[in-house]
Amino acid sequence: MGDTPDSARLIEEHLPLVRHIVFQVAVHFPRHVDRDELARAGALGLVEAARRYDEARGVPFDRFAAQRIRGAILDAVRAADWAPRSVRTLARKLEAAEQRLATELGRVPSLREMADELGITLADLSKLQDRLFRSVVLALEHEVTDDVDEDLTLVDVLVDRTAVEPLEELETRELHAYLRDAVDLLPERQRLVIVGYFLENRTSLELAHFLGVTESRISQLRSEALAMLKEGIERQYEGTEVPAEEPVGRVAKRKAHYAEAIGEASAWKSRLDQVITDDIVEDEPLPVGVPYHTVGV
Repeated sequence: MGDTPDSARLIEEHLPLVRHIVFQVAVHFPRHVDRDELARAGALGLVEAARRYDEARGVPFDRFAAQRIRGAILDAVRAADWAPRSVRTLARKLEAAEQRLATELGRVPSLREMADELGITLADLSKLQDRLFRSVVLALEHEVTDDVDEDLTLVDVLVDRTAVEPLEELETRELHAYLRDAVDLLPERQRLVIVGYFLENRTSLELAHFLGVTESRISQLRSEALAMLKEGIERQYEGTEVPAEEPVGRVAKRKAHYAEAIGEASAWKSRLDQVITDDIVEDEPLPVGVPYHTVGV
């Protein structure tokens, strides 16, 4: 038939048919599928139907166009859907089971009830749901809130993990600077254990031979050092509005002196200027290939 005044008239008269068919088929698609996109695909199907319609065949135009419109909508959805048909079949099976149970129970069924209804285990149901969740593709323009006063789309709430905020970068530099100073200010044996174990991948047995102690003593030194590092660094972030109480006891005074030394080891500007490097401390690494019990401490 081609583009003729008759085809233009048919298109104009049957535009409501597109909306009607979109309403019919949309109930079978997830909420994230854009209904406007379905309507545009349906409209193209209507145009194609008007061009190809042959009145001599005796088929009413609305019936002929309805098939073309529905086919165009389904083709558009399939083209935008990267999930295999098997996943969509599983999705329909899962949805039907959920609706059936919800009708019988009068509430949303539990995962156990869903698994029993489908005749599968909870683990298999979890794998099935994971496949379905990974098959959902959302457009960046997809709205993620129903609040009319807050028009947020998916692109507004996505976090770029590769980009670091300036404040976060400064906080990280400060924390690493505190860590470098805190490790450097540890008592000698504890510092050697931390450096050897965490930075040089030494085993507890190697460190025990090096320091001339037992492996259990190495574990104790490591625990003590980690506790000192944690408490010492945390003290750098405590508020100063309320004056700290005078420490009582030898251990408390030693911890307070250690925390104070960390805060005074570097100026605040130099901490923020530093970048993350592997040389947390300036100590030479433990010798390689030399029996540790022969190396002086």
